[in-house]
Amino acid sequence: MDDLIVALGLFLLIEGILYALFPSKMKSMLEKLKMVNNKQLRSGGIIFALIGFFIIWFVKG
Repeated sequence: MDDLIVALGLFLLIEGILYALFPSKMKSMLEKLKMVNNKQLRSGGIIFALIGFFIIWFVKG
């Protein structure tokens, strides 16, 4: 459970840094996200989730 909390904290830290350093770029990126269709977004999400899973598996295993 501690690892999950640390991971959530790290995620929030990285997101916060990106929004603090590049606010206009982040707004622009979020606007462009509206143009991506759901199938592409879903595929990208699955790919990133699998990459994250394998990184965790490799490090923890």
